[in-house]
Amino acid sequence: MRVSLYIPMLVLAVGLAAADPQYCLSPMKRTDERINSHGYPAETHEVETEDGYVLTLFRIPYSHKLRNQNERRPPVLLQHGLFSNSDCWLTSGPDNSLAYLLADAGYDVWLGNARGNIYSRANNYISLNSPKFWHFDWHEIGTIDIPEMIDYIVAETNFKKVHFAGHSQGTTVYLVMLSERPEYNDKIATGHLLAPCAFFEHGRSAIFRWLGPLVGTPGGVWNQLLGDTELIPHNNLINRLVDNSCGTGSPFDSICKNGFLMFANGGYQNTNISSMQQMIETHPGGSSSNQGIHYLQLWESHEFRQYDWGTKKNRELYGQDLPPDYDLSKITAITHSYSSENDALCGPDDVDTLVSKFVNLAEDHRVPWKSFNHLDFIVANNMKELVNDLVIERINKHESR
Repeated sequence: MRVSLYIPMLVLAVGLAAADPQYCLSPMKRTDERINSHGYPAETHEVETEDGYVLTLFRIPYSHKLRNQNERRPPVLLQHGLFSNSDCWLTSGPDNSLAYLLADAGYDVWLGNARGNIYSRANNYISLNSPKFWHFDWHEIGTIDIPEMIDYIVAETNFKKVHFAGHSQGTTVYLVMLSERPEYNDKIATGHLLAPCAFFEHGRSAIFRWLGPLVGTPGGVWNQLLGDTELIPHNNLINRLVDNSCGTGSPFDSICKNGFLMFANGGYQNTNISSMQQMIETHPGGSSSNQGIHYLQLWESHEFRQYDWGTKKNRELYGQDLPPDYDLSKITAITHSYSSENDALCGPDDVDTLVSKFVNLAEDHRVPWKSFNHLDFIVANNMKELVNDLVIERINKHESR
């Protein structure tokens, strides 16, 4: 499967580099380097989880524009989506990206990286090359990684609560954490769910049609072949190719866009192509195949529930034939939802289902632009006005109480 993808991409990459120096490879820029390049201070922190994974958190402790390092700065944790990493919060630059905007609004900004992505690829007990390293999905990210990050931030900043914003899978793990470990509701100041993903019954993405029937039901041969492995691993050569191909003026620009239509649904009417090019430099960021399989199970079952291992193993793990549902009624933290009509992964009908499960949702905001899609929450030209300003406004309102 990987060979069939990489061989033609490799040939194209070599051909491009040979034909035009414009398409030669360039070094990957890390999150802290991106932050520093705009004049902001950056810190790197490592958090070891209870099961040995070493997670990297990047921090913008204050804004060089405000010079507010000696002032009270409430912490905010930003958590990326599937296949992503901390860079997604930076690629549109200081004028548009949520991380910089929060720093300039006076907040202490922390950028999380889930186990398995390019910044969190170590475990003190398991080799990266072992299938056991990849034996996790977003359930473990929600029940272990995010709580560990929050505890670390609380200890470092001496604040009792942390504001949280997540995109896509970053919203899923928030829901998992607060339903499975409800004591963490008391550690959330406000939560902000960008493109919230929990139910997928009405998912329109081609990825559901292509892969859902193959791996959405447990016990099949595809589950055995694809489970416990790295899904779409990061590859420097491939990333440099896609990075250059998606640049403004590239002859391959239309191919680049079409390659993301399964996520964007209907094109890139709002997308900042320069932002997309910056993001692609370190994307896909690496994840476990179990994360993708778990999402496809939700599409097949129409439920938001734990990983389905099949009847026999379910009985051993859960004491029942089917995996238990996540009890969203346990979520009491102040939570705001931001969704869009043109989201092919987590669309309005499924957001309706999610909202109906909440007992205390502070806000159900629907982006008014009909063309706004799943990736636009991260790379749209107008994401500042349509989403990010609203997030900061809600956080400011909470802090002013």
